Amino acid sequence: MNALPASLQQIADEFAALEPAQRLELLLEFSNDLPALPERLAKHPELLEPVPECQSPIFLAVEVGDDGRVRLHFSAPPEAPTTRGFAGILHEGLDGLSPAEVLAVPDDLPNRLSLTEQVSPLRLRGMAGMLARIKGQVARSTAAGVPATR
Repeated sequence: MNALPASLQQIADEFAALEPAQRLELLLEFSNDLPALPERLAKHPELLEPVPECQSPIFLAVEVGDDGRVRLHFSAPPEAPTTRGFAGILHEGLDGLSPAEVLAVPDDLPNRLSLTEQVSPLRLRGMAGMLARIKGQVARSTAAGVPATR
């Protein structure tokens, strides 16, 4: 089993240390902590990629900056706390990593968060869809050699 980056491993360990009922509370905390879109993206939603695997409408943009670090941006409605929570986890765990670190994140990340009893498989598939789209945008951006959104 591939190792998670330290930032994601810490999050996975936090979930695993909690009782099952408390895990949903932590997921809601991640939902509340999801940063708002920067104004430049909020004004241009066409720059965001939809994640149709999610039950709720969520959009994301990935940038690889001049510093070589990945920056993540999400748009998720407040009335979709589970989806926002997953986006919050991905933001906290991946934002600021190198492209290689993001691309090396195991695809089974959603299953490593100890939420399989609390969250439906359909919702976990939505998080897997977010991760796949993030990795796809990072791969395209680094292959092109141009730090860019989407």
